[in-house]
Amino acid sequence: MSTSWSIQITLVQLMQEKMSVVYEVTVYTGDVAHASTFHNVYITLVGTEGPSESVELTSWFPFFYKGSVAKFEVKCSKPLGELLVIILRKEHHILFPNSPWFVAKVEVKSPMGDIYPFPIYKWITDCKEHYFREGSAVLLSQEKHHIAKICWTKDIIEQQRLYNWAEYKPGLPHIMEAETCSALPLDVRFYITKKIEMAYTAVKALVELKLVEWAECKEKWTNIEDIQRLYSCHRTEISDYVHDHWKEDSFFGYQFLNGINPMVIRRCRALPQNFPVTDEMVFKGSKQRLKDEMKKGNIFLCDYKILDGVKANIINGKQQYLVAPLVLLHKTPDDKLKPIAIQLKQTPAEDNPIFLPTDSEWDWLLAKTFVRNADFNLHELSSHLLRTHLLAEVFTVALLRHLPMMHPLYKLLMPHARYTPMINFVARKLLISDTGVFTRFASSGGEGMLTILRRALSSVTYRSLCLPDDISDRGLEDVPNFYYRDDGLKLWNIIYRFVEGTLSCYYKNDKMVQDDQALQEWIYAIYSNGFTCEKKTDIPMQLNTVKELLKFVTMVIFTCSAQHSAVNSGQYDFIGWMPNTPVSLERPPPSRKGEATEATLLDTFPSIDVTVHGMATVWLLSKQSSDSEFLGNYPEQRFTNDVPLEKIKTFKQQLKNLHLQIQERNKHLELPYTYLDPEVVENSVSV
Repeated sequence: MSTSWSIQITLVQLMQEKMSVVYEVTVYTGDVAHASTFHNVYITLVGTEGPSESVELTSWFPFFYKGSVAKFEVKCSKPLGELLVIILRKEHHILFPNSPWFVAKVEVKSPMGDIYPFPIYKWITDCKEHYFREGSAVLLSQEKHHIAKICWTKDIIEQQRLYNWAEYKPGLPHIMEAETCSALPLDVRFYITKKIEMAYTAVKALVELKLVEWAECKEKWTNIEDIQRLYSCHRTEISDYVHDHWKEDSFFGYQFLNGINPMVIRRCRALPQNFPVTDEMVFKGSKQRLKDEMKKGNIFLCDYKILDGVKANIINGKQQYLVAPLVLLHKTPDDKLKPIAIQLKQTPAEDNPIFLPTDSEWDWLLAKTFVRNADFNLHELSSHLLRTHLLAEVFTVALLRHLPMMHPLYKLLMPHARYTPMINFVARKLLISDTGVFTRFASSGGEGMLTILRRALSSVTYRSLCLPDDISDRGLEDVPNFYYRDDGLKLWNIIYRFVEGTLSCYYKNDKMVQDDQALQEWIYAIYSNGFTCEKKTDIPMQLNTVKELLKFVTMVIFTCSAQHSAVNSGQYDFIGWMPNTPVSLERPPPSRKGEATEATLLDTFPSIDVTVHGMATVWLLSKQSSDSEFLGNYPEQRFTNDVPLEKIKTFKQQLKNLHLQIQERNKHLELPYTYLDPEVVENSVSV
């Protein structure tokens, strides 16, 4: 009897085994430090015909180690239909209870030979069940199956648990909540290579630049030769050009177009009432007239009124100075842009003269020096910190909180959010905190810094964030030799075509935009957390058409990549030679003409230690890390559908073509413009 039963049981088992179907599962562990796990891992496959059992993934290699590709078989009693979801769970390990595991992706091959990709690119840090939808990008309205909708809900709940808003300072964009770097979720932290490089670089900056012996010297500069000796410790080709040409009016004007702050200059059609420049001042002995030159479009204005009345810093016990100048520039017949008048304060007065190129050499150079310092402070706080770093963090936190990982916008934008929350955390701690470098050594550090940031936020318009609109509004469409505009507009258009080609697969009409709740929550989160104090802002709080969506997403990608590169990458090039761009000034602006000398200029420059820390800081900010990811390169393949993958190929080819065009153009320039070359533009604000 026992033999008979055993035979029957064996036959049943054989029949069941014969009837079972096999799914081949391939698990890719990320090739980053500490990505491995010692835990047992369980997987459940869920298809249109139901789920599999939870199966332990075992092989001859017991661990999912860094960079590994492990293959397994999952046997099911029947076909599961079209695969929709996988559920991963790490089993608790008594020796390594909190060991995280970075899962890059999972691929499942069905018995029919169909391949189902599951791009993940996330750290699993606990032993709970984690649901991952098949890799096709979809909108919630397109989800037909209950299990897929559960994925949406679980993803959003988990993301909103991990990522929260916090107020940095009243009246400024909100930031990602985190008391320490280690409190940031693993998915937004630096990989170990970047982390080590950042720490190493911060310590190493003064050493590598050979500036250690100067760093604590609080004495004044007594001659230009000593500044040259300091500068010779670290030079670039462009900083050498700056060193050789910083006194020239044509180079002074060039920097408003192609330096690190091309955001201030605009065409002047009528003089501001508080800038009483006359023909006698600027065209003495000439038939030219200001009115006529303005009609021809040859007069340009840089107005730093946002700095008016800002409280300047106190450094080493000494009062520093910061002015709010107005600068008038003239386009010459040979297409040079030259300054023709500088007023250092906003209110005309007897002790606020208008400086002219016909003044003494030192009067004129001193006036330009005050302008360059004003430009430095506005650049660092408005053009750089606020308009790229802080806004990129707003875009990122809104993305992480409101768009689940299967949403097409999540897949499109995640590469442009890489490292941003952590680099901003580091910046707030090391640069703009109470003990930060900028606070200690810049003329607007401290209270003045917050004043400028709040005013700058009030001045941000949606059009000013969209390069084609911004160039048009500032009247700069036809200014010659404006390479930031030329390269930037080409990049904007390439990005727009990429966004259009990708998102048009998913948004077929305006109603699909209007009905996408996740999208609308994302845009509203950006509006309410990025521009919370600006009641009159034109930043959209909702998107109603496909066209509006394409423009906004293009703006986000451009801001996080190209715009940041334009205002960040050249910092050492233009600031490394301190006389061109002093980070602070120690004398008040001149109130009379005819009194400045070389000694006056040297006495106005920042002290030696301030100069050194300024050089080290901008060198650090300009330095790329070894794991930079450049525009168009997406090593994490989040899209799996043919159309977006084809659009990425086209995008990369168009970027390569632009690189070749810029490279060819630069061969014929005395000073090459490289900051918007796609080969040096990073995907995200990561440095």
